[in-house]
Amino acid sequence: MSIKKFAVIGHPIGHTMSPFIHKRLFAISGVDAEYTIIDIAPENLSEEYKNTLVKLDGYNITIPHKQNIIPLIDETDEKAKMYGSVNTVANKNVIAKGYTTDPDGFLKALEASNITLGGRVVILGCGGVARTMAYEVVIKKIPLLFAVRKEDVKIAEYLCNEIRNTVSGAEVNFCLIEELSGDIDVLVNATPLGMYPKIDNQPVSDNIINRCANVFDAVYNPLETVLIQKAKANGANAVGGMSMLVWQAVVSHEKWDGSVYHNDDIAKLCIDAADELKNR
Repeated sequence: MSIKKFAVIGHPIGHTMSPFIHKRLFAISGVDAEYTIIDIAPENLSEEYKNTLVKLDGYNITIPHKQNIIPLIDETDEKAKMYGSVNTVANKNVIAKGYTTDPDGFLKALEASNITLGGRVVILGCGGVARTMAYEVVIKKIPLLFAVRKEDVKIAEYLCNEIRNTVSGAEVNFCLIEELSGDIDVLVNATPLGMYPKIDNQPVSDNIINRCANVFDAVYNPLETVLIQKAKANGANAVGGMSMLVWQAVVSHEKWDGSVYHNDDIAKLCIDAADELKNR
């Protein structure tokens, strides 16, 4: 049986953790495959698609190709259509089908940490990561509150309107972070606050952290931010962004070859990936 061939494409792309994570996932599942990095400038995407990408069994996509790949492939999954973004392509039976794995990576990271979306859900920030997570909340008919900086009010306003227009009956609002109060069932940090090298930063006060039952932090470097450490110390379920990064990679493998992974293996891979990042 020939070795299957996979890659990640983007530009620039030297910093990516994808080869480390995906090679480990192939090793865990016992699939004989190679995984490489392909740097493709935006103006060369169409040519490289015809000459290189169609010959692969599958590939991941990062900035700046997540939208521009869509007209080139044969099919797009319904969720990828909704988000207008593709980060994984599976080439099967001469059909190239695109998916977005970030939303399911988010949900699987929560599930692996026994965090159930429900009750009062608050997302800090209103950028691209926040948008992905927000849709997964409101699709489940759960009310959502964005907490944002003063300078991001217009963006939050636009995003709330977009979500209401896209998802029928969506309950979504926003407030300023400094106005946030009360008990929170699930707090999601979708801001970069707490990311290396400014690891002492935290997106909300201790008073807010102490009133959270569950916390997810999209920051994956360090493995445990100050927010996660304090939430755990207070008895909350809490997980960092490395879990989402690895679980969304797992979803790619599910699309490529149907591989199934156990929580313990993924938890170990998250720790090892964090160590790899630290060593770099």
